[in-house]
Amino acid sequence: MKLARNIPHFRSFKFAPFLVIAFFFLTNITGVFFSAVLAPSASAAEAATLPPDIPSSGDVDLDWIIFRAGESEGVDPRFIHAVIWQESKYELHAVSGAGARGLMQLMPATARRFGCTNPDDAASNVKAGTKYLAWLLTRFNGDVALALAGYNAGEGSVDKYKGIPPYNETQNYVHNIVARYGKTFHPIVPIEEARVALEILAKANSATSAVVQ
Repeated sequence: MKLARNIPHFRSFKFAPFLVIAFFFLTNITGVFFSAVLAPSASAAEAATLPPDIPSSGDVDLDWIIFRAGESEGVDPRFIHAVIWQESKYELHAVSGAGARGLMQLMPATARRFGCTNPDDAASNVKAGTKYLAWLLTRFNGDVALALAGYNAGEGSVDKYKGIPPYNETQNYVHNIVARYGKTFHPIVPIEEARVALEILAKANSATSAVVQ
């Protein structure tokens, strides 16, 4: 595989995570991840640089918020989109009967836990919700279904039942999002390593694009 020849020589115990994250994003996302430092503002002109298979909310600014939250936390933006669709259908000010608020339907305690001070602010809500997803994915070793069950019913319930809790709401929730996302496993690597892997992919994709042109 040509990509492997261009990857720097890392110590053996660090090499595997790079290959896993690289393989995952190569097979799940067509396009290039760009650092927020290199793309400080969202605009209609930037929309063309989003990978074409990333879902769209219909709002370019929101799409970039989701994309960058995923990039910064090492979570596939397609997964975040699938969760938001199920939770709020992209309704910024959605409020559930239980008191969950915003795009990612954060309960007050969860919002505080992950640093969201204003659940009606799109960037703050998505950032906190993505941090929670990243935490759950790490806790459940990349098992998408268990992470989603934890997001819906709480990680304590997943522990109690040693799997997806026998609640109709939670089981339907997990089924719907997994079907929309299309994956049951999400690789887990430290954020710093994920970012390096994504930079390697960006260079590889850029080189491929240049050859095609």
